[in-house]
Amino acid sequence: MKSMKNIPILIFLFLLGCGTLMAQPIRKSSYEQTLRAARASFDSLNYVYALERYEEAYDDKEDRALIDTIAWLNFQIRDYRKAERWFARVLRRAEEGELNEYRYTYGQLLKMNEKYDEAIEEFQTFLNASSNDSLNTLAKNEMAGAELAKELPQTMKGVTVENAGRDLNGKVSEYSPALASNGQEVYFTTFDTDDVIYVDEKNKEESYALIYKAMKDDNGWEKPKALGGEVNRPEFHNSNVSLSKDGRTMYFTRAQLTGNVLTESKIYFSTGGGEGWKGAQEVLGVNGPYLAKHPAIGELFGKEVLFFVSDMPGGYGGFDVYYATKTGEGTFSDPVNLGDVINTLGDDETPYYRDGTLYFSSTGHPGLGGFDIFYSTWDGTKWSDPLNMGRGYNTSVDDQSLTLDEEGYFGMFVSNRPEGRSAYGRTCCNDIYTFSIAKLYADLVTGVFTIEKQPLPGGTVYLIPTQNNKMGTPDSKTSEEGNRFDFDLGLDIPYMVIATHPDYFPDTMQFNTVGLTESKTFQHFFYLKPKPVIPEYDTITKEEPIVLENILYDFDDDRIRTEAESDLEVVYELMTEYPDMKIELSSHTDNRGNNDYNENLSQRRAESARRWLVRKGISRDRIVAKGYGENQPQTVSSRAAALHGFLKEGDVLTEEYIDALKDENQKEVAHELNRRTEFKILEGPTSITIKSTRLRKKETTKPGADRERLIGGAQPDTTRINMLSSLYGKKNLKGVPIMYFNKRVLELGAVKKGEKRRFTYAFVNTGDAPLTISLISACDCTTIENDPTGDTFQPGQKGIIEVLFDSSEKDESEEIDIDIFLEEADNDGIPIRETVQYRFELKK
Repeated sequence: MKSMKNIPILIFLFLLGCGTLMAQPIRKSSYEQTLRAARASFDSLNYVYALERYEEAYDDKEDRALIDTIAWLNFQIRDYRKAERWFARVLRRAEEGELNEYRYTYGQLLKMNEKYDEAIEEFQTFLNASSNDSLNTLAKNEMAGAELAKELPQTMKGVTVENAGRDLNGKVSEYSPALASNGQEVYFTTFDTDDVIYVDEKNKEESYALIYKAMKDDNGWEKPKALGGEVNRPEFHNSNVSLSKDGRTMYFTRAQLTGNVLTESKIYFSTGGGEGWKGAQEVLGVNGPYLAKHPAIGELFGKEVLFFVSDMPGGYGGFDVYYATKTGEGTFSDPVNLGDVINTLGDDETPYYRDGTLYFSSTGHPGLGGFDIFYSTWDGTKWSDPLNMGRGYNTSVDDQSLTLDEEGYFGMFVSNRPEGRSAYGRTCCNDIYTFSIAKLYADLVTGVFTIEKQPLPGGTVYLIPTQNNKMGTPDSKTSEEGNRFDFDLGLDIPYMVIATHPDYFPDTMQFNTVGLTESKTFQHFFYLKPKPVIPEYDTITKEEPIVLENILYDFDDDRIRTEAESDLEVVYELMTEYPDMKIELSSHTDNRGNNDYNENLSQRRAESARRWLVRKGISRDRIVAKGYGENQPQTVSSRAAALHGFLKEGDVLTEEYIDALKDENQKEVAHELNRRTEFKILEGPTSITIKSTRLRKKETTKPGADRERLIGGAQPDTTRINMLSSLYGKKNLKGVPIMYFNKRVLELGAVKKGEKRRFTYAFVNTGDAPLTISLISACDCTTIENDPTGDTFQPGQKGIIEVLFDSSEKDESEEIDIDIFLEEADNDGIPIRETVQYRFELKK
């Protein structure tokens, strides 16, 4: 190290076997001088200095021969994003089968950047061409870890992880925290600086890692203080503290680096405690002509042992975990490898033992990223298969050195996750993180499925606290690939959960965490009902009756209403296009009233429709007008069943069927479906194809009395609840807000792909209680402008919802739902949901 002058050093990986050197600015040199400086730094293992010089040389000449070295150096200093980009450039130049081992490292980088699917594909490409048994095993392990990362819950049950903050963390790395049993003291390792260290004869001491101690009070952690020279030996890196149960013995390591590579590491111990530590002595029995680090006190076979990490010959991979039995103060028996249950072809490090459980970090067991934290339990004779600690403890980068307080509900570990503080890049440096385990917790696990019980990816689940019939701020999660959603819950809180999907009707459930006396996981599966799929085209075949959905009549009247003319216009166009086509126009009534009267009324209505077409120029003898009265009840179609949850496809709406329905609203829907006008082809073409939207129902605000019975006047009935409201079918609406829309379904007509449309929905609160919008949910193509979420509308107050539709990602005509959730609940305690829709015909 004495030859290193005027070179800044930032050491962050000596615990793992490497460190990093950084360069301060130098004067502009020639390409050859820069390259010589880069190679010299590389040879002396000063990687950051070498990287900066190589990048400077590459910027000067763009010499492609340097790409390989730059890629590897970025990987060495843990700049995973830059390393991924440089490795991609290397592999773009490779022929098939060339540089296959680079693909292994590239797969690791993709995984550490959370590109799990791409990583799996890259590892598979590597395996297809590899004959290296060891790397093949590691590659399969990496693939298993990537699959695990995709499946693990996003949250941890009752565990809160936080950065320990600036009281403990600086810009350079912190390592190996060791909590005293009371949890109020922590020992850890860092450097005597908060920034890049420029090493020269004056500040050489700053370049060595020191062991610090910090005390905790009511205001947090006090400023850490370095231990004295009894422990922190000058010109050595002092680190990896482990404390005995009584806190009177400290084990730690003293290490030396050559450049950035760990070349010497031995385990020492010191006795003392709170009043101070005595001069350290080398531990006998565990050190040798190899690296020994990461000591941890434990117990096996009823005896005190020292776990530690070493690269001694005879191991399974890089670094393995060993133990040695204590034979006296500072003296231990020969080391014993923990075996292949714990140790792998990768590196297995930072052991911590607590009450029969061994915690450690590994790159050789399936993990989310680089080093993950695992645990294994000892049954008196053998170790259990290690288990991954899961998200929170682990990320896509490096997570190590877990430690717990005496009670076991508070602990620490270190990680170089991107949100931490870092002196170089986003992931160079470790920070200390704390975690707290709740003694009493609740969480929710939900799954979204189809009604056929198949997993349904692409959904969104909202968790909304509901207290005093008011909805709080929702927590939402969306998954494009999975169908599982996990939420942490508060205690003594009622909740509503809403599951939504662009192609399915939403569903809700309610529960509460009130009065829990033990931890509980709530679980609920949603089985969503699909929305009706409107095909772009309908095929009409001979003798197949087609309902003309917009032909409606006023009560006891046979005159064609204005909104009915759109369907008759379609029939007119078809008959003009097919001059040999002969059709039947039939009219049907519901079963209420006298049968003879209904037959006569339906015949008059059918003839009224025929007269409209004849006036347009269609020959009368091409149209058979037939009134069937109530004699042909409707058979429920798949579309009608999807729109009305109480109906099943294939049901026939007979008088007996309708009388058996549970409430008047359902009966009225069935009667409406029976009241219809149809046409079918009798002669001419055997089939014709038309745009499906041409015969779909257009919403009207006029009070078609035969559909809604006689309501009087010319104004819309604002007391009638639309079937797109969760209040539909509810009898008691006293004290409930009612969100009445003048028009719930908007027809945008033809829309060119890429076109944007703005439109509004106007509403009024016709209920007798305030109405507050809690949440508006729609697909990505729909943006709510001037979002009224959180706004309250008093009874009688009007409002609008402004919508921007972007068709850029659309490939076909569609019907889009917008779900509006209110803070208020109905009188059954179920929060109110309203739905509006818009339709468009895509023109490409």
